[in-house]
Amino acid sequence: MSSSPLVHVVDDDDSLRTAVVRLLTAAGLEVRAYASAGDFLLHPLPQGPGCLLLDLRMPGPSGLELQRALKNLGATLPVIFFTAHADVACSVEAMKAGAVDFLMKPVEPQVLLDAVHRGLERDRLLRAARADAQDLRARFALLTQREREVFDLVVAGKLNKQIADELGIAERTVKAQRAQLMTKLGAESAAELGRLAERLQRLPEGPQDAR
Repeated sequence: MSSSPLVHVVDDDDSLRTAVVRLLTAAGLEVRAYASAGDFLLHPLPQGPGCLLLDLRMPGPSGLELQRALKNLGATLPVIFFTAHADVACSVEAMKAGAVDFLMKPVEPQVLLDAVHRGLERDRLLRAARADAQDLRARFALLTQREREVFDLVVAGKLNKQIADELGIAERTVKAQRAQLMTKLGAESAAELGRLAERLQRLPEGPQDAR
């Protein structure tokens, strides 16, 4: 799988679609074009980095319907709408559903390029956040049950002796397990363990699919 971002362009206007592809390609971007939302959905959902440049009104499913379908499928590809036909209700729905931008045709080339780059940057940040979450979960998965118990008590502010008394183990055992869990988590202090605990609490319940 290529690591280069791929811009997906969905528009039923052949001449406009060709012009947009040329513009993006000239800007050094990789592009894949589709004549309809249905055509886009016939292909496997994008797994690599990128964004979606999407017309609003097309034969078959509309741009908004494609946006909803992608959301239902768990895809996180950032969407940029560009259309010649829109109203306030459509633009509000698109933005509430997470669209990066909502552009009216005709659009200045630089405005379009800027919107695409914002979409690619959002995708990069989303992927970085997912990778960070997966790394954090993987590190916590290395802890034994006892190490997790010690971890919880350390971040609760308990001293080694208090932890030993609460768990019914020797203080030297607490020290050893504390050292082991800090090594596994890549932490150097109790304060850093506390920050890791806060980050873990903010994570979604399960790993996100990195589409």
